[in-house]
Amino acid sequence: MTRFIFVTGGVVSSLGKGLASAALGALLQARGFTVRLRKLDPYLNVDPGTMNPYQHGEVYVTDDGAETDLDLGHYERFTGVPARKSDNVTTGRIYSTVIAKERRGDYLGGTVQVIPHVTDAIKEFVTADTQGADFVLCEIGGTVGDIESLPFLEAIRQLGNELGRDRALYIHLTLIPFIRSAGELKTKPTQHSVKELRSIGIQPDILLCRCDQEIPRGERAKIALFCNVGEDRVIPALDVRSIYEVPLSYHAQGLDVQVLKTFGLGIDGEPDLGRWHDIVERAGGPEGEVSVAVIGKYTGLPDAYKSLSEALDHGGLANNVRVNMDWIDSETFEAGDTVQALENVNGILVPGGFGERGAEGKVAAVAFARQRKVPYFGICFGMQMAVIEAARNLADLPGASSTEFGPCQDPVVGLMSEWMHDGTIERRQVGGDLGGTMRLGAYGATLTPGTRLQGIYRRGDITERHRHRYEVNVNYKERLERAGLRFSAMSPDGTLPEAIELDDHPWFVGVQFHPELKSKPFDPHPLFASFIEAAVRQSRLV
Repeated sequence: MTRFIFVTGGVVSSLGKGLASAALGALLQARGFTVRLRKLDPYLNVDPGTMNPYQHGEVYVTDDGAETDLDLGHYERFTGVPARKSDNVTTGRIYSTVIAKERRGDYLGGTVQVIPHVTDAIKEFVTADTQGADFVLCEIGGTVGDIESLPFLEAIRQLGNELGRDRALYIHLTLIPFIRSAGELKTKPTQHSVKELRSIGIQPDILLCRCDQEIPRGERAKIALFCNVGEDRVIPALDVRSIYEVPLSYHAQGLDVQVLKTFGLGIDGEPDLGRWHDIVERAGGPEGEVSVAVIGKYTGLPDAYKSLSEALDHGGLANNVRVNMDWIDSETFEAGDTVQALENVNGILVPGGFGERGAEGKVAAVAFARQRKVPYFGICFGMQMAVIEAARNLADLPGASSTEFGPCQDPVVGLMSEWMHDGTIERRQVGGDLGGTMRLGAYGATLTPGTRLQGIYRRGDITERHRHRYEVNVNYKERLERAGLRFSAMSPDGTLPEAIELDDHPWFVGVQFHPELKSKPFDPHPLFASFIEAAVRQSRLV
């Protein structure tokens, strides 16, 4: 029997519902249960694929090619359960589904309304594809009181009645602010948030109360009294040094125990949290530190590269070092001050991106890494910039560029019209929908024997996640290899370059895929572990 846990948020946004859901999922796993986690997003976009990262953060891509909310990255990193397209839905997708049914005549001429048609579509999404899961944790985006999230809240209210109290549980995450001028913690925002939730028919079973300090028992009793929950179900969600301490903190406060009690399940001993203790111990006591410059377009918002920063931390865990990330806007290098900014870093990473803005700055960073023998890691767009730099400065093609930026003399990067995937031909059209021109999801690659990449993976074939529109032009492969750029991975049919490297360099690798999307704290991606290992060696030379 699958049980459903609905996680809502109140008072303010960005309290960490995604982390709370992921941490609770990890705790339930540690007690031997199987879990799935999913996200309901209230915005009208069909998915976040075309949204500016400054507005929404990174786009997290699943194996089955869905562009999803970044919280699904938290879910995967904490539980190791691969996310699927069925684990993220938006208001836009729900309404698109309902309108398509109306146009087909599925509603038999009836008036289509939010209740029951939209709420029924939401309920179908929540309950679908849950076979084999003991618990489904469902996070509702936004803040209680927002008009956008009302259909989702109504849907989970209905589900609570339909499933019964033994299969549905509501957790509400709120804020307990400390007013320094008064020297007091204030519970009133939480009381009002719960009142708002109860006004639409949802009584929370458990309150998670974010606070930057301990919440005295008196305040917890007050919250319990006014919010109609048991005092032991008012759970402090205190600030911690690392997000990977959150499962341990929630367990110490009794969250997992209260969840099981609410469902009427027995408590069989303590959960196995050994790997989380190990991660926290290694993160808290590194033997050294390295500095990595991340040269990107959206460096003003860390969430735009959330999986990347986490994967770099995982590489640090694998090498028992702290990774200090220096986020640098690539446009700053177009003024010519590359050396000053990168002189003392131990590694340089150019991540994925789209568009011409800042591209020449990234090319300049690649040239610095290549010439100064600084470990370089190019991901997606970062690989393409490395190919352009090599074409211009090693292969004597000064007009080399990408057709993404306009017509050029030597299009070493361009829009490929078709490719093979799982035995079928997929095609791009220049004028098609933006999502339709992307290579999305898991694709296989064949590694070139004897390359650094094969040595890192220790296998001949790999599968990694992609999210990009342009490809390195295979027609330039032979000339670039004569110039010293080695193609270390290709698509299985040999038409799409998947990775490049330089032999005469301490560590210089570019990959067309996004390895950061598969890295986990307890299973760091081998490319990030190897890159940070090279940065450690570089730090000893500086």
